[in-house]
Amino acid sequence: VQLQASGGGSVQLGGSLRLSCTGSGRTLSTDALVWFRQAPGKEREFVAGLRPGSSKYYADSVKGRFTISRDNAKNAMYLQMNNLKSEDTAVYYCAARVRWTVAYYDYNQYENWGQGTQVTVSS
Repeated sequence: VQLQASGGGSVQLGGSLRLSCTGSGRTLSTDALVWFRQAPGKEREFVAGLRPGSSKYYADSVKGRFTISRDNAKNAMYLQMNNLKSEDTAVYYCAARVRWTVAYYDYNQYENWGQGTQVTVSS
């Protein structure tokens, strides 16, 4: 599956952004879908995950602020980000996996990646 991420940009502290990730080549409706992010000089880190059946998982740092969702009709996934903080500044990547894994937070588990979209939060 090919993934195309979009929706990044520059936003002020406390602002909101909605990232999108559209799939092509096969359906994402039964995939495990996740968002990771990578800040300069840091490792890629798990942000949010959506298990088939709609169970959702979040990094502690984004709980209560970010929401992951999917739209099967559009073969897409989203990350709604509210109350953005400076530490949210990073390149955000979407990824998909045919089967859910208990190691969903490990970026090595995913072979299908979007190209990344930059999110910059400034004061």
